[in-house]
Amino acid sequence: MRHNRLFLDYTKKEPENINEDDIRNYMSYLISDLNLKSRSVSLKKSALKFFYDEILKKNIVNLKTPKIPKSNPEVLSKDEILLLIENAGSSKTKLIMELLYSTGLRVSELVRLKISDINFGDKTLRVKSGKGNKDRITIISQKVLGSLEGHIKGLGDSAEYLFPGHENNNLTTRNVQKIIQSAASRAGIKKKVTPHVLRHSFATHLLENGTDIRLIQELLGHSQLSTTQIYTHVSREQIKKIKSPLD
Repeated sequence: MRHNRLFLDYTKKEPENINEDDIRNYMSYLISDLNLKSRSVSLKKSALKFFYDEILKKNIVNLKTPKIPKSNPEVLSKDEILLLIENAGSSKTKLIMELLYSTGLRVSELVRLKISDINFGDKTLRVKSGKGNKDRITIISQKVLGSLEGHIKGLGDSAEYLFPGHENNNLTTRNVQKIIQSAASRAGIKKKVTPHVLRHSFATHLLENGTDIRLIQELLGHSQLSTTQIYTHVSREQIKKIKSPLD
């Protein structure tokens, strides 16, 4: 709504009078006059496209905008992961970080986890309605199972969510982000550590250990293999293990 409002302020028109030239001129203004980055331009274009093409059915947002440059994801080393977990501050925070790293869950998936989603016998987690509204199965570390059982016992028989918040609602993503940032600060890790960094680290370390990238794709819930292939660019440890033909 904000991006659409800014666009209308620029055009001085009502939405029903907007045409394709108005969209084109605005995009040109954003790029040439305001020097906005590709990511910001793309976000504004998406907002306009949703309103004018999806809501008003005008089909006028068809121009191409500069491609967003791809950047490698931030990844923690295995030593940094251990250091982060050691500085969790509480058993609950430790369990949250261990789960994020050992399962590759998105933070939005973690906070919606229910006790019934855990299969202790198979050491797996069922992720229901993940990104793209898809269900999938991912792995759990053997080391985490004992802590999980103890955590669940402490919740009581009436608990539904694995990490309940106030009034038995699930924990919020913001809560998780804050506790991980605090742990990273205590650990003295200078990188920007977020829940998604633990997911990136999960995928990269699996790749370094020789796990097939198609299996990693399934664990992460990526619909396209090309999304998973970004981790091949950050797996430096694999490159170090390769011997030159001369050797």
